[in-house]
Amino acid sequence: MAHRKCVIRSKRHGWHISRYRDPLGSDTIEKRGSSTTVSLDKQRYRVLIGTGLLKQIGTHARKRFARKTCAMISDNNVAPLFARRLEKSLVTAGFRPTLITIPADEKSKTLEQVGRICDGMIAAGLDRQSFVIGLGGGVIGDISGFVAAIYHRGIPHIQIPTTLLAMVDSSIGGKTGVNTRDGKNLIGAIHHPALVIDDVDVLKTLPRHEFNQGFAEIIKHAIIADAKMFRALQRWEAGEVPALQRLIKRNIEIKAKIVAKDERDRTGERALLNFGHTVGHAIERAGDYRKFLHGEALSLGIVAACGISIKKAGLSPDQRDSIVNLLRRAEPWNCGRVRHFH
Repeated sequence: MAHRKCVIRSKRHGWHISRYRDPLGSDTIEKRGSSTTVSLDKQRYRVLIGTGLLKQIGTHARKRFARKTCAMISDNNVAPLFARRLEKSLVTAGFRPTLITIPADEKSKTLEQVGRICDGMIAAGLDRQSFVIGLGGGVIGDISGFVAAIYHRGIPHIQIPTTLLAMVDSSIGGKTGVNTRDGKNLIGAIHHPALVIDDVDVLKTLPRHEFNQGFAEIIKHAIIADAKMFRALQRWEAGEVPALQRLIKRNIEIKAKIVAKDERDRTGERALLNFGHTVGHAIERAGDYRKFLHGEALSLGIVAACGISIKKAGLSPDQRDSIVNLLRRAEPWNCGRVRHFH
């Protein structure tokens, strides 16, 4: 994911980060942080949401880990922007972090890269008492979580997502993994993080199109679990974005509630979260994981699922149109590809 130093602004298309509007409260910019807890059968972990959280990572890590060695896994786009700030906080707290970077690409999610990361951790002296920090978008969250799951048969993992999509979706739920030639995430493990830190300041470095990828997952959550949020999204005007901290927290709560009912994806409850992903993953693979970003593919997958639901499950054309229109306003794609499915 291509981060850069800019503030997302667009008054004509999509939502952006320079203004905040919350139909459930005031239109003021949120300044206070918040948190929520993901509660599972045998584990609970906190998700911290706010601004300026990167510089606090050392304090939070010190409360949880006695061992001083840790690995920061990031990509070559994100690391130059945030790794030094993270490293400074960890060193100040008494830790000895090692930075390991991989190319910023879905094609980096391979067992070959996992082996290279593990080699770097071994060389740095990390042991079973050490921990891993994933600093990046969904690719980094998936591969760093998988490394943490298998290194010394499992060590703790902190997720620091740097995209809206990763904050509202992939950093929650414990699914980790890598791709193979035959498909996406076919090799993986359930390994929940010890802590998730959502610093909304980092979203200011995202180009608008990549920031908007997150709204594909947000709209998906609204469709499957929160009609009130869907109606609220319909009321937001183009050129505005809802109060981010509150929106992120609500989406985390939706996903956490579903995951808690079916942590290991066995009963079918968690399949709700796959809405749009069956066709979406096929689109990603057909584009060799380069032509389409995840939010683009998911949006097209949602529209395709709506078309199937009209024929097979009684979805009305008006309901389909409401979903398509909301996706158009959020604009998670780079061009008008969605019209081919409508």
